[in-house]
Amino acid sequence: MEDKKIEIKKGITSHIIKTNSFKTDLIAVFLTTKLTREDVTKNAMIPMVLRKGSTRLENIEEINKDLEEMYGAGFDCGIDKTGDNQVLKFYLETIDNKYLPKNEDLVMRGINTLLEIVFDPKLENNAFKTEYIENEKEKLKIIIEGKKDNKAQYANLRCQEEMYKGTPFGLYKYGYIEDIEGINQINLYEHYKNLLSKCKIDIFVSGDVEEEKIFETVKKNENIQKLNEREAEYCKKNAPFHKHEEQEIIETAEVTQGNLVLGLRVDEDTKEEKYAAIVYNAILGGSATSKMFQIVREKHSLAYTASSNYLRHKNSIFIRCGIEIDNYEKTLNLIKEQIEDMKKGNFRRRRYKKCKNRNSISYKVYTR
Repeated sequence: MEDKKIEIKKGITSHIIKTNSFKTDLIAVFLTTKLTREDVTKNAMIPMVLRKGSTRLENIEEINKDLEEMYGAGFDCGIDKTGDNQVLKFYLETIDNKYLPKNEDLVMRGINTLLEIVFDPKLENNAFKTEYIENEKEKLKIIIEGKKDNKAQYANLRCQEEMYKGTPFGLYKYGYIEDIEGINQINLYEHYKNLLSKCKIDIFVSGDVEEEKIFETVKKNENIQKLNEREAEYCKKNAPFHKHEEQEIIETAEVTQGNLVLGLRVDEDTKEEKYAAIVYNAILGGSATSKMFQIVREKHSLAYTASSNYLRHKNSIFIRCGIEIDNYEKTLNLIKEQIEDMKKGNFRRRRYKKCKNRNSISYKVYTR
């Protein structure tokens, strides 16, 4: 697998990951910008509006028809949060050219189609189409209101919000309901143009492709040529973590299973320390042979699920357990024992007395 990149313009980079391991080629466009409270909701709405149509493909039906003509190519888009950045993501997947029944260059067509959707949207009176805006505002509201539906994800999200309160990472990637009403077709289009003029743009193509041909196609694409060079505004370094005392936050709901989340701050700066944090997380809760799984879940039967994940962009580890609510204190104490063992360099499993199995969603925020 080879990975090459070339700067098309300042702040706009094309990447090619050459591999023959798959029968499809993946094309992706990432727009990376700083996470801010003022813009987070508008940024979340942009992919939802762009997927509705472009100048040539005026609506979803036209886009779907074009995808069908590309042998059922897949298209999707969304929003993500990476460190202190918000990333607007767009994907198009096509069959690799060598598997086509006739001589066609599907990857080139896919590149041009995706760039058209992202950079040449359907407009009405020099603004986004009003109908599209109103529909997507309702959908975004539903998404934000629905963040409590998945209790495990919600507990993890709330832990991050409290742990990183007052910093960009503490923001919800889909934004906030109170911002939605003020969005309209004019100010969202102005925000979109401002975003395109300043954000970091990365265009990826992965597959068994001709590298020089791909680079040339991206460089000559009329939508790319219209873009200006820029000092891309995105966070190369994450905001510093504000140390504060351990805090515990409990929220209640009418549920039978609780969710316990502990957030741990990892003090590491060098590459070697980051590798050590990866190994630490694997032993603690990152695998089926970890302490969380083997001791908390299997040996003591205190959790339906027990794991941890290392968030390298923020130097944090989050321990997550689905528990019987009556087992909250027992589970918490047992997890603390595993952390203390790790501090002492004791990575072996220890013997514990069998614990016996209260109604709320519970989680704990640990910050050190």
